[in-house]
Amino acid sequence: MQMTAVFMACPEGFIGFIEELPGANSQGATLDEARANLKEAAQMVLEANRELAKKSVAGQKVSREPFDLATK
Repeated sequence: MQMTAVFMACPEGFIGFIEELPGANSQGATLDEARANLKEAAQMVLEANRELAKKSVAGQKVSREPFDLATK
């Protein structure tokens, strides 16, 4: 699955966010730095969402399985 990163120049450098992943946003002095920071931010959002999901079903019988969003 690919997502869309949006970057905009600002006085301090660049800001960026991922359209499909609310909360994944970052900034950097350079475009490369903003890209690297955004990747880290996306990973942090996904990890936080996993933890929240685990807590929301704690004590319940659930089934977890891989889910591939790849289109064919």
